[in-house]
Amino acid sequence: MEDLKKLQDELWEYAELGFKEHKSAKAMCDFLENKGFKVNRSICNMETAFDAVYGDKGPVIAILAEYDALDGLSQEADVAEYKPLTDSTTGQGCGHHLLGVGAISAFLDLKKMIDEENLDATIKLVGCPAEEAGSGKAYLARDGYFDDVDIALTWHPSNISSVTSGSHQACIQCYFRFHGVSSHAAGSPELGRSALDSVELMNVGVNYLREHMSSDERVHYAITNTGGSAPNVVQAEAEVRYFVRSTTGPKVKKLYDRVCNIARGSALMNETEVDIIFDEGLVNVIPNFTLEDVLRDSFLKLDVPKYTEEEREYAKKFKETYDIKIVLNNIDDTVKDKERLKNNILESELNDYFVDKEHTNVCHMGSTDVGDVSWVVPTAQVNVNCYSYGAGGHSWQWVAQGKSSIATKGAIHAGKILADSALTLIKNPELIEKAKKELQERLGDDKYECLIPKDVLPHVY
Repeated sequence: MEDLKKLQDELWEYAELGFKEHKSAKAMCDFLENKGFKVNRSICNMETAFDAVYGDKGPVIAILAEYDALDGLSQEADVAEYKPLTDSTTGQGCGHHLLGVGAISAFLDLKKMIDEENLDATIKLVGCPAEEAGSGKAYLARDGYFDDVDIALTWHPSNISSVTSGSHQACIQCYFRFHGVSSHAAGSPELGRSALDSVELMNVGVNYLREHMSSDERVHYAITNTGGSAPNVVQAEAEVRYFVRSTTGPKVKKLYDRVCNIARGSALMNETEVDIIFDEGLVNVIPNFTLEDVLRDSFLKLDVPKYTEEEREYAKKFKETYDIKIVLNNIDDTVKDKERLKNNILESELNDYFVDKEHTNVCHMGSTDVGDVSWVVPTAQVNVNCYSYGAGGHSWQWVAQGKSSIATKGAIHAGKILADSALTLIKNPELIEKAKKELQERLGDDKYECLIPKDVLPHVY
């Protein structure tokens, strides 16, 4: 466990963005090679993607790892107060450094189990870059990496320990780059065509679009280039980045087309030009209740991590930085015993029991490239508590707790859950066939269609 803790801290320190995780990927690959595994680096045209494979017969089980960080979340470890951003503005605010360590832990545990019981199985630890921005798993799925895989399992750090159920939104990310004409904003404004005005007109148009979108769709934007800081110069260049989300691939493409038309209209209104640059895309998650039941059984058998008084005091400091009423008002409808969870939130510093949930087909807000995997192979995941109650993912609180013993316990325990579930599947091949049958029934006549065009390669804009 000490070597995994060291790897966890190392990945936290690197905090690299999608497709830039060179140090993180190397650290994980070196770790696996030092354990005696053959590692394949730079797979599917992604320099920071890799895999390690053990075995060459029997069912093929893939365990998915992530390790990218988030922009705009610089923070110190263990400091229970917000600190202004520094020059280094990346942070592990979604816990992907833990996700990667937990996946490796599962891979090591499962290899040991297979050897001890002399089982026929092939296991893959798949290093998947750029989940937050880049859609690394979509490239893997698009290019056929999972075509020989029978089951895919993964996990995610959380504030509670539970089995994940339901879907997540399909998403397209893109840039709109406007080109205008610069001029003196006072002396000759009639000669200028403001690219920034076009960005603002586009944003206004999209905000009016919200009235005519489905309630389960989302559109967000960030201005990535304002064209300069001088108000007396008409901005000749400006750029805005958009996330467009809906419940399925076809639906998100329709909404994306509407957003693109608004961009073209704003350019036409302002006599500027616009380049629409596709960045990335990922499809919705296909849930698999068969696998969820297997994960649940492993959770019930292995329970959840146990915490010391020192760890509880540590978690309490972070819980107190957040209005806990917000957490109480956002309890998932699928939780079977809502009162127990509510009382635990009020009385405990952190989640310390397994939160049992109902199966659901509901599409949750937010997106993950795990969805692309779930279209081609039965896929399921668990959440394991790694943080105090309070602020959720993409927060400074998660960054600051990312090196704690609580986080380490969560990652190692996630590995145990995944390994035990995979062992159950290997020893009960009928469950694998049942999961495959469920996937086919859910898909019906639908076929996997990656939202990333074939000629688009992994990139960083």
